Amino acid sequence: MTFVLDYVRTPRGRASAKGSLHDVPAVDLVVGLQRELARRTGLDTGQVEDVVLGCASQVDEQGADLARTATLLAGWGDRVPGGTLNRFCASGIDAVGQTAARIRAGDLRLAVAGGVESVSRVPMFADRGPLWTDAETVRRIGSVHMGIAADLNATIEKFTRAELDAYGVETQQKAAAARAGGAFARSLVPVAGLDHDELVRPGTTLDGLAALPPAFAGLGKDGQDAIALGAYDGVDHIDHLHTVGTSPAMADAAALLLLGDADAARRTGLRPRARIVGAATTAVNPVVMLTAGQSAVEAVLARAGLTPADVDVFEFAEAFSALCLRFRRDLDAGPDRLNPNGGTMAMGHAFGATGAILVGSCVEALEDRGGRYGVAAVSGAAGLGVAVLIERLAA
Repeated sequence: MTFVLDYVRTPRGRASAKGSLHDVPAVDLVVGLQRELARRTGLDTGQVEDVVLGCASQVDEQGADLARTATLLAGWGDRVPGGTLNRFCASGIDAVGQTAARIRAGDLRLAVAGGVESVSRVPMFADRGPLWTDAETVRRIGSVHMGIAADLNATIEKFTRAELDAYGVETQQKAAAARAGGAFARSLVPVAGLDHDELVRPGTTLDGLAALPPAFAGLGKDGQDAIALGAYDGVDHIDHLHTVGTSPAMADAAALLLLGDADAARRTGLRPRARIVGAATTAVNPVVMLTAGQSAVEAVLARAGLTPADVDVFEFAEAFSALCLRFRRDLDAGPDRLNPNGGTMAMGHAFGATGAILVGSCVEALEDRGGRYGVAAVSGAAGLGVAVLIERLAA
């Protein structure tokens, strides 16, 4: 079995030059968490057999295997390995899922998994991969901006602007209440004077969101709609309905989970908080793209012999309102079970870090509610999705 022994994360800072974490490089976000994880657990870091991080833009200061660099800078010794992987926005959750599988297989006993992204310092698309920049690749795959994919999904599902805005208000209200109530206090490690998720907007209203213009109509007119419609023949137009209020806000953040088997729990003296039952990785049409997180949830539940009704908490990366409404409808996941403390539209999306944050948040939400099963899931670019199934362990 793979157990979650502890979880720490940074606050999510606004991904701009004015954001509170802009002056902190990604490697320093990770080093700070590694040191805090060792301090609060009394961990003998030399026992850690691997450190695996997700990071979506592995270029410039986020390049050159950031996990190994951070582990050396954290003073964990020369013998602790480190590896960095990329599955776009699902990188952090994939790092957790893959590491957990290695522990279940007996290849590892004690490891750290998580993710990091400083979007303000290494912007989205900074790696200039062919999926973003090569015209022929874009044409053949139908690679479009995530916002265009979100509006395509809203059009396919016939969601209205009012429905999208209502979800945007709901997640902001949940996040504001959770932040005010100290829901994240156990795991949050202040950085550079920031001790809270700074993107939450408690004053968000339906009237305020209704006044916002569509965020992606310009991209659509500039050729993105034509690319999407050329690659997907299910509709003949795209309604541009998402705004900045119903899209995930970009953030800087990092998160780490300490994972181990039963022997590692005994050696460290740490009580397992949850077990990772399994994970699933799926792929869907790369133009529709953002439904893959939901398909991964359905896959991981089916493998475990569970149904959505068995799940007490869904932590689903809010890749735009339309995908959350689709998830809620198809899995009958009401507001009390889907992102009960708000999601990435309110608190921020730090690409490689988001999935690790969702796994940790799922554990905390299960503990707060006394629930048994939870699922964390993320949709990534090019139609990738990853989900991790968690079972809370009673104290």
